[in-house]
Amino acid sequence: MRSMLFVPGDSPRKFEKASQGGADALIIDLEDSVVTEKKDEARGLTRTMLQAPRGQQKLYVRVNALDTGRTLGDLAAVMPARPDGIVLPKSRSGDDVRNVALWLDAFEAAAGIELGTTRIVVVATETAGSIFGLGSYKDCSPRLAGLMWGAEDLAASLGATENGSGGVFHSPYRLARDLCLMGAAAADVTAIDTVYTDIDNLAGLEAETRAARRDGFTCKALIHPKHVDIVNAAFAPTEAERSWAEKVIAAFADNPDAGTLRLDGKMLDKPHLRAAQKILGL
Repeated sequence: MRSMLFVPGDSPRKFEKASQGGADALIIDLEDSVVTEKKDEARGLTRTMLQAPRGQQKLYVRVNALDTGRTLGDLAAVMPARPDGIVLPKSRSGDDVRNVALWLDAFEAAAGIELGTTRIVVVATETAGSIFGLGSYKDCSPRLAGLMWGAEDLAASLGATENGSGGVFHSPYRLARDLCLMGAAAADVTAIDTVYTDIDNLAGLEAETRAARRDGFTCKALIHPKHVDIVNAAFAPTEAERSWAEKVIAAFADNPDAGTLRLDGKMLDKPHLRAAQKILGL
């Protein structure tokens, strides 16, 4: 999964357009993109969207945060329509995932859904306190599929006047990004880069996505359909990377008992083999 496109939970028109695009997953949003007065209506509209004929895209629903008191009602409204996953905003730690996972157990049982099939992605850096919980997600639930980082709410939590300038995040947000990446790696789940908010700066989007991929992110959240193709392409291995990976895998296949090898004048060991396998999706 390379791209997760947010779609407002009160806009079937935008959902239909997004469904025709190339995003690997859509996140139907009941949180920030829906004003308070329309949140109850958005639950019903979201359920209708989930019941539409589906293609290859995964369909997630971002529910409202646990501290709003709306999370359980959101789940009750959408789970009968069988979303592929739930996105939990403002998650503080693995304990929040365990809480939501228990609710999903009950909703799946009530709806006749195979137990454990609804995945959970958390937005894990939206409050100052959440940064200290990034190491707690390992083994919290087999439902956990990914950790996403976000900067907008974190800036509000910190009382900051801005989170970046000139297309570069300030240091507190770079720290949150890096710790989220490490937390995802430690938990062995997908690391999801934050949204790019300068909508018309497509060159900046590509540069940010390539930097995310370079560092270890394998997916990016999006807020505009025209970002999808750029992000998908940026996460795809280049021909040079594929060629290198194929040679590394072939070299170790020819020397199964070797711990280290020499290839093109450079030393290789098992981490190189794992990197090559990751590039080729093995």
